[in-house]
Amino acid sequence: MSLKDVILRVVDYLKGRVEYADLRFEEIEYETIEVENGTLKSYEINSESGIGIRVLEDGSWGFASTNDLSLDGIFSAVKKSIEIARISGLLSKDKVELAGNETHEDEYFSPCEVDPFEIPKEKKMELLILSTEEMMKVKGISRAEGRMEFRKIDKLFASTEGSMIHQRIVQSGGGLFAYAMGEDDFQVRSYPSSFGGDHANRGWEFIEEMKFLENARKVAEEAREILLAPEIPVGEFDVIVDGSQMALQIHESCGHPVELDRVMGSEISFAGGSFLTLDKLGKFRYGSEIVNIVADATNPMALGSFGYDDEGVKASRTYIIKDGIFVGYLMSRETARKLGMRSNGTMRAQSWNYIPLIRMTSIDLLPGKHELEDLIGGIKHGFYLETNKSWSIDDFRLNFQFATERAVEIRNGKLGKIYKNAVYYGRTPEFWAKCDGIANEKYWRVWGIPNCGKGEPVQTMGVSHGSSPARFRKVKVGVKR
Repeated sequence: MSLKDVILRVVDYLKGRVEYADLRFEEIEYETIEVENGTLKSYEINSESGIGIRVLEDGSWGFASTNDLSLDGIFSAVKKSIEIARISGLLSKDKVELAGNETHEDEYFSPCEVDPFEIPKEKKMELLILSTEEMMKVKGISRAEGRMEFRKIDKLFASTEGSMIHQRIVQSGGGLFAYAMGEDDFQVRSYPSSFGGDHANRGWEFIEEMKFLENARKVAEEAREILLAPEIPVGEFDVIVDGSQMALQIHESCGHPVELDRVMGSEISFAGGSFLTLDKLGKFRYGSEIVNIVADATNPMALGSFGYDDEGVKASRTYIIKDGIFVGYLMSRETARKLGMRSNGTMRAQSWNYIPLIRMTSIDLLPGKHELEDLIGGIKHGFYLETNKSWSIDDFRLNFQFATERAVEIRNGKLGKIYKNAVYYGRTPEFWAKCDGIANEKYWRVWGIPNCGKGEPVQTMGVSHGSSPARFRKVKVGVKR
């Protein structure tokens, strides 16, 4: 009996016995390579497989998982999930109801020209070794790191409503990181982005397109340049935030506060709440009229994309912010029902042995109409801020402070001097209200973030954010000492 036949048999058993149930089989392959100063630091390859069973009974959820894929093993987990649901039902005051959803029998495969797991590990390691060696040739570089990470997810979803969905998603990514050390300072320069680099739903071709070796020396030279640069001055300045830093800005100040489970209080004791409360939906001015942000799981190459979420809801593209007004949440079938709406398909789990949570998809700031040189040209004195270095934001995602690796001074519409230790801060709606220019689609790019954490126990997921550089007026910059 094939695994699909076993799953169908279990689904038939659950029909009529519980209000709703779904089964999610996943087989996952991982590969991670880390190189430091031309020497292999770590190499990990692993795989896992198992099945998670989610049951709704007596208005409460029960969840159990197992890596025993025999019929008896799966039925044992099924009985455990039913028992958990029934015990939870005795204690729960609020009964779960689900918004409607179409049934689907479908397959989805993410784009992948070259399977990264077919590329010899020696070739991958050599690329990182040569790249880090090249960075170490630059005077003042104390450490040079390179990283690659690959994941292949094969998933089969079935529900008592009749859906049967097969998906295969391949993810690739990585980056280079150069550290420059002086007598009393330490600076980093990342390529193409910080905190793990850039990631996408693509194959080995994505790694090749990033051209690590060709960019290695430039990354190291910029690290040394930042080390020797003066600190950014304190004051209010017009700034342009580059695309990779905008990705983090969107992630922290828009992506997390529009998660509807968070808004409804399910994370209040751990990660916090949200300033975007239910009374603000459709009414609250989040930013200026040119700010348009969408949740888009339909861009096939974006790390936050898929064919169907882990409730079997088809991927969609919906507005979160439209013409500056807050208009939408990230929803599950359960939370959408409470608003009299339908889920926009954002429920995902880290792997088969975790229950799905509302997660960001690709939360994208739509491109504007400006050439980048025109945005720069419109600033008399300000800064171009590049690549996230650190972040801090309060529990309700309202007050924030971000630091970037590098700042380039703008004087009379021209880029000039380099500054270090760039920090900018503000309040979310006030900051977005100051946005008066967004670069056009020529400069727009999706950035993949592989390590977004949420939930108890914590689940780490890949999400993404599309943006082009954007201009903000009179932003507080620098730190008073």
